[in-house]
Amino acid sequence: MKKGRQSRRPVVLLALGFALLTASVLLAFVSMVSQEQATRSVRHTLEVEVHIFNVGRLVTQAETGQRGYLITGDENYLAPYRRAVVQLPGVLSDLTAATADNPVQAKMLRQLEGLAKLRLSLLEQAIQLMMEGNGEAAINAVRSGRGARVQSELSLTIGRMVQEEERLLAYRTQLAERRAVLVRAILALSVIGAVLLAVIAVRGAKRRIDTLEAALDDLNVESEARDAAQGQVRQLQKMEAVGQLTGGIAHDFNNMLAIIVGSLDIARRRLMSGDREAVERSIDHALEGADRAAALTSQLLAFARRQPLEPRAIEPNKMVSSMSELLRRTLGESIQIETVLAGGLWRVHADPDQLESALLNLAVNGRDAMPNGGRLTIETANCELDERYAAEHDEVTPGQYVMISVTDTGTGMTPEVVAQAFEPFFTTKDVGRGTGLGLSQVFGFVKQSAGHVKIYSEPGEGTTVKLYLPRHAGEAAPVRRGRQDDMPLGRADELVLVVEDEPRVRRMSVDALIELGYGVIEATDGNEALALLADNPDIALLFTDIMMPGMSGRALADRALAQQPDLKVLYTTGYTRNAIVHNGVVDYGVAFIQKPFTIPALARKLREVLGED
Repeated sequence: MKKGRQSRRPVVLLALGFALLTASVLLAFVSMVSQEQATRSVRHTLEVEVHIFNVGRLVTQAETGQRGYLITGDENYLAPYRRAVVQLPGVLSDLTAATADNPVQAKMLRQLEGLAKLRLSLLEQAIQLMMEGNGEAAINAVRSGRGARVQSELSLTIGRMVQEEERLLAYRTQLAERRAVLVRAILALSVIGAVLLAVIAVRGAKRRIDTLEAALDDLNVESEARDAAQGQVRQLQKMEAVGQLTGGIAHDFNNMLAIIVGSLDIARRRLMSGDREAVERSIDHALEGADRAAALTSQLLAFARRQPLEPRAIEPNKMVSSMSELLRRTLGESIQIETVLAGGLWRVHADPDQLESALLNLAVNGRDAMPNGGRLTIETANCELDERYAAEHDEVTPGQYVMISVTDTGTGMTPEVVAQAFEPFFTTKDVGRGTGLGLSQVFGFVKQSAGHVKIYSEPGEGTTVKLYLPRHAGEAAPVRRGRQDDMPLGRADELVLVVEDEPRVRRMSVDALIELGYGVIEATDGNEALALLADNPDIALLFTDIMMPGMSGRALADRALAQQPDLKVLYTTGYTRNAIVHNGVVDYGVAFIQKPFTIPALARKLREVLGED
């Protein structure tokens, strides 16, 4: 029986502790509410005093402005008077509201309001006399002393009201201090009760904690083993993904290098035999292989979200309409193309070339899914991805988007294929029909543009790929489509300084510029380039690589522009992250051409930078 009472004692003490703590908290809450009321009363008293002083200040300012005007005759001195006339009714209104609960102050306020209005009326009379040209009468009105008597009585009334508020302030301050002492005492009791409660709770829980610690040690050992096993699985999956990616890159690049090396070897042999037609055919094959290698590199950069983007505000409806002829030529006559363009479509801020490439990739995929022909539909719409949708898709930011969808009536995809569709080098096409990077490029571009992409597909029911790009409020840039083989020429007096540390690349760039008709000077690094700029002030354009040892292309351009502000600059590189590209976007106002580039592409970019003649 004694043992039973001892086992119940902690429970009884714990209940008493809880009761004490609850009572202390309730008392503290009541006292805090009371203290807050007292504090608000103190603040109210201070606000009333401010309003009272403002009445006196405004009347004084009005009198100062009137005296300045009467002395000088310059109406500019009336500015304080006019401000006081405008502001005084509002101050009196605020004071009336603040003293409505105090009959003594309300009575004195009525007297104060009458005196203030009378004082302004007397000031106004003198001003009117002065404006009518009767300055002597205005001065006599001031000298009569009536205004001074009213001002004195007004000052006495203000003093009495302030004295009344000071009395209230002293009382309310004392009340707030007493309540603060009470609150601190009650809170101290609450803390003591909480400490006692904690001691009882700790003593009661310690035995259970000791028991649980042994069990937790066993669980930790098991958890660490499980985490280690999961880490090994993740590492194996990562290595498998890297292996798949590098294997795909090696396979495709070996094929392309075989085309390039073999075609150039054949061209050299045919050159010796004088077979010009065979030489040209072999060079065309080599160029085709090089173009495919460059496209593969571009697709890999896009998938990795490292493709330098040059976004502009564009209207998707105009872009889709301008692509109609290109799509018809690319997809063939067996594919019926339809567009459903929404009215009032919002603008987007994206790289127009990359967006066009993404739509073309989706259209080609749709065509390949319809070997016997079918219908391809491109649709645009305004939409909003809400919080619920964003909660289901972690990478989505809620907001307004422009949706561009590409739908085919082809074979469709299983859920397993949809889950892998964006993986690089994953493809369901036959060997030799695509690299498996088309959708990866689309995915990387959309993500780099802060958008979202979603696939809807069922076997035998076709496929819809929806691109969501964030809404943009800026003005749209015009859609300009030029021929890819256009090659505008330069002039010999347009001098270009080529800066490239790799000799073979520099030689190729120099030869290309000479082929386009430009005058050319070359440098191997930034210091040599700065010396050439100093010796040749007629240089029109600096064509520089970005990634160079020592001085980077961006640093060179900054120093060159400091000594020649009118100099045009065109950057080039195979890959850059921070020099002129930030967050995947080429810096505003920067001219850039990606390596490798063709001579027509270089020609168009040069005319764009130098300006059309």
